[in-house]
Amino acid sequence: MSANPGVLIVDDDPIVAESLGEFLEREGFATATANDGMEAINLLESGRSNGDRRAARANRFGVVITDMNMPRCTGIDLLKRVRQDFDSLVPIAITGFGRIENAVEAVRLGAIDYLTKPIVDDELRIAVDKAVRQHALLAENRELRTQLTERFGLANLVGQNHLMRKVYELVEAVAPSRTTVLISGEPGTGKSMIARAIHTMSHQAAGRFVTFACGAIPETLLESELFGHVKGAFTGADSDKPGKLSAAERGTLFIDEINSATPALQLKLLRVLQEKQYEPVGSTKTVHCDVRFILASNQSLEELVRKGQFREDLYYRINVVNIRMPALRERGGDVPILAEYFLEKHSKEVGKVITGFSEEAMRAMFSHNWPGNVRELENAIERAVVLSRRPTIELSDLPETLQPDGAAFSLRGEHAGADGTAAKGMVHIPALAGGWDIKHPVPLIEALIEPERQIILAALNANQWNRQETARQLGINRTTLYKKMKLLGLGDD
Repeated sequence: MSANPGVLIVDDDPIVAESLGEFLEREGFATATANDGMEAINLLESGRSNGDRRAARANRFGVVITDMNMPRCTGIDLLKRVRQDFDSLVPIAITGFGRIENAVEAVRLGAIDYLTKPIVDDELRIAVDKAVRQHALLAENRELRTQLTERFGLANLVGQNHLMRKVYELVEAVAPSRTTVLISGEPGTGKSMIARAIHTMSHQAAGRFVTFACGAIPETLLESELFGHVKGAFTGADSDKPGKLSAAERGTLFIDEINSATPALQLKLLRVLQEKQYEPVGSTKTVHCDVRFILASNQSLEELVRKGQFREDLYYRINVVNIRMPALRERGGDVPILAEYFLEKHSKEVGKVITGFSEEAMRAMFSHNWPGNVRELENAIERAVVLSRRPTIELSDLPETLQPDGAAFSLRGEHAGADGTAAKGMVHIPALAGGWDIKHPVPLIEALIEPERQIILAALNANQWNRQETARQLGINRTTLYKKMKLLGLGDD
């Protein structure tokens, strides 16, 4: 079978179609024919052969050669349909009437070349070779877009907590527009991933995604890095240098840690957002820009405005759509899901087969407060994967910050005394099914097992073991509930 893409030849003159097909087959192409545009569309939609002996050998179509003057469906109509529904095809137009208007319209609709009859073999060969290269380029671009979507799109964001579902809804709603987006949240919550997802799902996805981190650049270089500079603008400026704005033209500029921007930078940025124009440092030439802006802050800009540390007019200009990223401690039910996602990711990267986590390791991660948020969790999993010598991640593989310190106490299902007070040296903690008394020193992660089991069991019983409703009432997703039930010995799952 030919490695070249298949060529569909559309002409109401069967002699012309047959002649072109025989020539292209000698050139190494699989071909198929259609008598008019309607038959060509049916063939493209169904993928079935039209009975031509060569059509059965056409593995797929990458090029369509169409006559312009045909009954039922003209070449122009076919080109419009190809452009709308079969954008992987590269058209070549042919005609017996060399009208310049037809040529212009055909090229406007995507035809890579326009040939007049009688067709010269060399001209056809050159046109088809050009179309094949264009088809390969389109396929490569689609593959790159697919990879970008898989890596940076919404499907790459992990978490089922209701706060994260709200984030996903906002991303899907705002991505197709050019609206300025402000992402707020603590360090490590995934603000840059959200920004990339918005870019990947936007109409600017074909352009570059450029990051400008205010907090990582010396104050004296902030404006030069963002706007660029001209030769001689300052000491050391030996040549013109474009800035991040120029690099992001027709794409997306992600300005991280906008809370660190200097007052001068804030003023200039306000103008860029309002007027879409700026001057490079040391230049009097105004540059217009076509850029989508996404900004992020790890501090409350509203609080900074109240303190006079951030321009109020800039704040209202960038706070068009605000996406708040929740801290990991606010969505603890996502910890097991994220942990398994990062385990699979980093196991593949280092070439290890690690099947999961021990109960002790999972409990430790579930109990941890995660001050570094998702970034801290991923770093902990990456470290564990690198250090582990077993098929499962054990508690000892996790960082020291997740190790028990022995300062906690066990909770036992014993009721308080008759006078309603706990016995000497004991603290009574009321719970759903009675109370537990602190008696014996044990790790906190073990102490929390029985209370969690009782809470989940009570919720299951209250909902007649309807797991969907139980998960909803407990504020966790159903998958997390299943895992907890298995971990705690509840049910058969």
